[in-house]
Amino acid sequence: MLKVIIVDDEPLALDVLETYISQMPQLELVQRCSNALEANDALKNNDIDLMFLDIQMPQLTGVDFVKTLSHPPMVVFTTAYPNYAIQGFDLNALDYLLKPISLERFMKAVNKALEQAELAQQENAGAPTAFNDGLDFFFVKADKKLVKVNFDDILYIEGLKDYVIIRLHAGRVITLQTMKSLEERLPSSKFKRIHRSYIVGLDKIMAIEGNMVEVVEKDRPKLLPIGKNYREDLLVLIEKNRL
Repeated sequence: MLKVIIVDDEPLALDVLETYISQMPQLELVQRCSNALEANDALKNNDIDLMFLDIQMPQLTGVDFVKTLSHPPMVVFTTAYPNYAIQGFDLNALDYLLKPISLERFMKAVNKALEQAELAQQENAGAPTAFNDGLDFFFVKADKKLVKVNFDDILYIEGLKDYVIIRLHAGRVITLQTMKSLEERLPSSKFKRIHRSYIVGLDKIMAIEGNMVEVVEKDRPKLLPIGKNYREDLLVLIEKNRL
């Protein structure tokens, strides 16, 4: 069962979502929120798996609210304006529902969330709990097989909606899982989350300039963004290893 909050400044929109949620036994509605501040408190006080979030709200939009969260739950944006879709997916939103929301379209979004939650649970169940056994590799499921990935071969990891792209010295591996589940499998001494959508190999960082990290991919410089919620931790780490 997924624990859910719904966030919208329109009571009627909240009523529709609450009705839909009540018809799905896999969902538990934890709280109705009329703005981002109420949603922020709900996330702090509860373990929330899924958030249905309106974009156009007073004080703070849904898009800007998600940007403030270091570890957001799965997010499904809801809005009456289709032109916000790109912004939503740039934030790794699970789905984007256009109002008025039909039950069929709502169920499709929920099924995505259930699939992703199940996948994350499977990954966590199969992941090693510690890295003190000396392993320098792990396996991921890709192309209907288990693919071995050596830590030293990883340049960086990119999150793309429901998938993760592991960029290697030679090629790439695409696997269906969350960034969070993969991050938990990586040794923190070798890898650092620098953005909601990027994890970088620390020994692959060639330079840091402004809000960008430079690595070398296919003999060319590649710039990766540093998210504001990750910048301070990265700079502290760099400062410890600075001459």
